[in-house]
Amino acid sequence: MKTIIRKATANDCPQMLDLIRELAVYEKAPGEVTVNMTEFVDAGFGDQPVWEAFVAEEDNRLVGMSLFYIRYSTWKGRRLYLEDIIVTENRRGSGIGRQLFERTRELCKERQYTGMVWQVLEWNEPAIKFYQKYGAAFDSEWLNASINA
Repeated sequence: MKTIIRKATANDCPQMLDLIRELAVYEKAPGEVTVNMTEFVDAGFGDQPVWEAFVAEEDNRLVGMSLFYIRYSTWKGRRLYLEDIIVTENRRGSGIGRQLFERTRELCKERQYTGMVWQVLEWNEPAIKFYQKYGAAFDSEWLNASINA
């Protein structure tokens, strides 16, 4: 089966949201996905897009995605923030995650950002081992914080 890695389009959004919901189930938080289709499409393809993505396609069906945006560090400058890499369950371990990660990293270099950052859940051993293969550094010093609008 041939996997095509390409930039996402607005037409991909329904399948991308399906992948996001699948990830939420994997991460034991299925009720946490509250974004609706209108917001999702507008945020990626509206007048002021805030995210970009690569998708992995096989036989006209999305089997993976990498969603990212630009983060600005006062110490480092422009950095690519990798929000999620998602590969559908039955295609995990087939190299799709590697292809998405490497294409995203390539874009980071093409745009001359100072690096790429992301988060990984501490219990997600498969993801941690995946990132370790790339020599990723894990920071135990910072705590995540958030507040609702």
